[in-house]
Amino acid sequence: MRQIVPKVVVVGAGMGGLASAIRLARAGCEVTLVEARDAPGGRMRALPSVAGPVDAGPTVLTLRSVFDDIFESCGQKLDDHLTLLPQPLLARHWWLDGSTLDLTTDLEANVEAVAAFAGTPEGERFRRFHELSARLYDAFDRPMMRAAKPDTRAIARAALKEPGIWPALLPGMTLDRLLRLCFRDPRLRQLFGRYATYVGGTPYASPGVLALIWAAEAQGVWAVEGGMHRLALALARLAEDQGVTIRYNAPVARILRQKGRASGVQLADGHSLHADHVVFNGDPAALLAGLLGDGPKDAVPEDRIHPRSLSAWVWSYAARAEGQPLVHHNVFFADDPRREFGPIAAGQMPEDATLYICAEDRAGGQVPDGPERFEIIMNGPPGRPARPEDFAQCRSRTFDRLRQFGLTFDPVPGEANLTPPAGFAKLFPGSQGSIYGLSPHGALASLKRPLARTALPGLWLAGGGAHPGAGVPMAALSGRHAAEAIVTDLASRSR
Repeated sequence: MRQIVPKVVVVGAGMGGLASAIRLARAGCEVTLVEARDAPGGRMRALPSVAGPVDAGPTVLTLRSVFDDIFESCGQKLDDHLTLLPQPLLARHWWLDGSTLDLTTDLEANVEAVAAFAGTPEGERFRRFHELSARLYDAFDRPMMRAAKPDTRAIARAALKEPGIWPALLPGMTLDRLLRLCFRDPRLRQLFGRYATYVGGTPYASPGVLALIWAAEAQGVWAVEGGMHRLALALARLAEDQGVTIRYNAPVARILRQKGRASGVQLADGHSLHADHVVFNGDPAALLAGLLGDGPKDAVPEDRIHPRSLSAWVWSYAARAEGQPLVHHNVFFADDPRREFGPIAAGQMPEDATLYICAEDRAGGQVPDGPERFEIIMNGPPGRPARPEDFAQCRSRTFDRLRQFGLTFDPVPGEANLTPPAGFAKLFPGSQGSIYGLSPHGALASLKRPLARTALPGLWLAGGGAHPGAGVPMAALSGRHAAEAIVTDLASRSR
């Protein structure tokens, strides 16, 4: 008797789509991955420059084991496909008063650095914060981030065993409030409060549990030789090696529905691809907005999509930098965080922005001789329409501000090098420019993200807009959750 091979269409070649396609192909499915653009990566995109393709999306790679696991599931090693460069110096932090702080993967070195920066008592407070972050991470890793569905009972049991983390879990305990309990120096509160922006929130409204992000970084940060977009290319090659058919320049017009199930997709050119299952690796908000037809409009509840997380203005360019000893990851802090996040909450450009700079070509510790690649990120509000004055205003608030720190670029990039919130809205339909999906504001926000299984049978979600959330490894884990759920569903239907 001939065995029927399940057919799966994956929509979108971002981290979640690639991870799910690879695992489904390994499970014996016939997988077709369709991508609207001409390259894989989704938000992990790159723009051309005189120094080569420059990243215009994520720049920080943590939790390397997530990607080792993808390659090992195919009997291969990540290091045979990609060169990852460990970054012992996690980031260099700058303030306009001339103070700087380097943080590394070495706890004792960090305690000494913080003590030299802000005094011995703050060094010891940092040690206690490090321990709190590590305990939060341990409590939430398996039952939350690695689980297909948040296991609130397991989280509660872990919390009961660790009374030291209870303050971070109290109702109304924002990240900013927690950090005020942990540190006296406002610069340290500002530094670790910035972790809220990693998932698209502000420290004044995001829950204190986000302090665990420090523990994830302290475990190790890697750079991808050649740029983060190389990770997407390596995963796409691995997918094709496993038998996945990838079709680029193939935007999807509709997700088809038949007999109450997702039954495939119709491409923008009119061709249809029929399937037993469809994995949507895009912003779930696009489904609710009807951008993929009426069939999946009710697949995800609105309260799992709205309100939206932050957007950004992102510069990607090549230039010569002078004036400051940049490392791979650099953060130039605003004088007053309230003048950054207050305007953002009102839908405006920050008046006093914190600027993150990735000096892409310094990952190996060398300073290039000639133009090098840079990405600068300034947080911004979602849903902001394009305005004629935005470019000049953003350019001034970025490069005039950096000049105050003594850092200059030659040449200063032009409008083609800037992706504003409205640009992200156009690149990722339905997103309103939000980079991270559902806003993390509120104590229960992390429990509300949509799971892989949707209300429409046969339609599954993967990507940063689904559980477990934003970030490169989180998006890849969402792909694993979707693939495992489909395999379980196939086995159940077979029985």
